[in-house]
Amino acid sequence: MPPLLLSHLRRWFPFGLFALVSPAFAQSTTDSSAPHSAGNHLTVSDFGAVGDATTLNTAAIQKTIDAAAAAGGGVVDIPRGTFLSGSIFLKKGVELHLAEGAVLLGSTNIEDYPKRETRIEGHFEPWRMALVSAQQLDSVRITGSGTLNGNGVPFWQAFWQRRKENPKCTNLEVERPRLLFIDRCTNVRIEGVSLEDSGFWNLHLYRCRDVTIEGIRITIPSSAKTGIRGPSTDGIDVDSSQNITIRHCYISNNDDNIALKGSKGPHADQDQDSPPVENILIEDVECGDGNGLITCGSEATTVRNVVARNCTMSGRATLLTLKLRPDTPQHYENITLDGITLKGTGRLINCAPWTQFFDLQGQPPPSRRVNGIVLKNIHGEYGSFGSLRGNPGDVLTDFTLENIDVKLRDEPLRLGPVENFSVKNVAINGKPFTPPAASEAKP
Repeated sequence: MPPLLLSHLRRWFPFGLFALVSPAFAQSTTDSSAPHSAGNHLTVSDFGAVGDATTLNTAAIQKTIDAAAAAGGGVVDIPRGTFLSGSIFLKKGVELHLAEGAVLLGSTNIEDYPKRETRIEGHFEPWRMALVSAQQLDSVRITGSGTLNGNGVPFWQAFWQRRKENPKCTNLEVERPRLLFIDRCTNVRIEGVSLEDSGFWNLHLYRCRDVTIEGIRITIPSSAKTGIRGPSTDGIDVDSSQNITIRHCYISNNDDNIALKGSKGPHADQDQDSPPVENILIEDVECGDGNGLITCGSEATTVRNVVARNCTMSGRATLLTLKLRPDTPQHYENITLDGITLKGTGRLINCAPWTQFFDLQGQPPPSRRVNGIVLKNIHGEYGSFGSLRGNPGDVLTDFTLENIDVKLRDEPLRLGPVENFSVKNVAINGKPFTPPAASEAKP
């Protein structure tokens, strides 16, 4: 292969030859947005659904999906209007399309979300299903310019009331439904829709492959309106999944923006239900508020080969969060953030011990390793540099800061032991940056 061509391939396909063949990274190999069965459109209103925001339409919408599947596939249209519903389940060959002005509004009655054995927070247990679920399907499509609204305020209120009664209550102590759960699916495309006011996580991908999420908007508007913080409203949770592309999205929430998840606990690296999270591309994404454009944790084992490029941080979100659980063997490697514009008040990095609800189960502390982390071509104004440190015994190595010119309100980096910390052309508040010695770092 000619050297010039090889150079271009390495530049545009950071994951190597894999990127040339994976649908998740291909730009225009096939028309993945095409409906499953051209011409076969079924509208939920024709099956009895009423968009008046008060009629419960779960059965009517599910009947429409079932009819489309029985006909060999097609597009289920939700027209303009507000359609109240509990859990609905996509079927083989059925695309869910939300028209402009359409709202699929989640019921506030938890009993409208059936409790089933499902993946949640790194394990399986009986838990409420999402507003929309797709399970063990190929070619999943959720499209349109309409909105999925989780109607989350009552669920948030119930959680905070329980937290007041028991300050140590876990995230799962109060049942709250997710908005979208895509479970063990391949060839997935979610495009154009808005996700609002989820009761719990917004979009959860579990053991999925070859996924494109494009042009979606995830927000928690009722938090601002009511003053009630939406707890655990993660934007996109990539759980034990591979070959994922997230592009042209806006995410502003009260928890992780994009979380890369797996299992947790002393034996997490032996969990056959949690293969590594790998080959993740995030591009042209804007984050407002949140806990991390990229967050590894709160349950995560192996995360590798992650690129975020040409993204904007416009609120209080952290750019990169690496949670290091003292009870879990973890390895985060080859994570690159390249071409980031800052115009908010968050942190650049928060790599630190994560001790919430950890449990060694009588086992000796496992080891953790973080390596191959690159932050480069970053400019603008932000809040603070943040922290880069681990638990005792953690190995942090091969961190690179390159071509960074930023103004920060809180300039110091709180640094623990890091091997091979490389700084190239970095200026903070107009002055060349020299990392402090670990012994000089603030706790």
